[in-house]
Amino acid sequence: MTRRRRQHQAARAYSLDDYRANPAQFIAETLIDPETRAPFQLLPAERAFLNHAFLTDASGRLVYPEQVFSAPKKSGKTGFAALHTLTMCLLLGGQYAEGYCVANDLEQAQGRVFLAIKRIVESSPELRAIARVFSDRVEFPITGASIAALASDYAGAAGANPTISTFDELWGFGAITPPVG
Repeated sequence: MTRRRRQHQAARAYSLDDYRANPAQFIAETLIDPETRAPFQLLPAERAFLNHAFLTDASGRLVYPEQVFSAPKKSGKTGFAALHTLTMCLLLGGQYAEGYCVANDLEQAQGRVFLAIKRIVESSPELRAIARVFSDRVEFPITGASIAALASDYAGAAGANPTISTFDELWGFGAITPPVG
């Protein structure tokens, strides 16, 4: 029996509640890295972040509803943002979870984190079987969950109820003016 098949069978033994308590396990057993075609290997800092990010209080609400992950250039932030967005929508989002990948313009919104999400879904057999992938949206009809790409000035998002909004290049949002001199 191959390593991947053993991991897949082990994943079946886990329930959704188990994965909510251990999101890194969900990532390792369910999500496939499109570049290597193997399960994801999280860095220690990513595992630590997820352990804190998914903590819930007695009512089941996130202890830390506003989360920021930062790392140096070329360290895999885009891929980790995609993993985090998928995990949040699929594990904690419940029925009709909404995830948004927001960037300065639609091309950037579709071309970075959202593209990584699409590739992970298409590469992961368990997700591919339950998802519908479009150019600007990934839908999970079983729960009604969806993840979409949006430009930062997209007026149509007014009234949305996002489970997670992932911002790419946050420094470029709003009326941030660089210091002069």
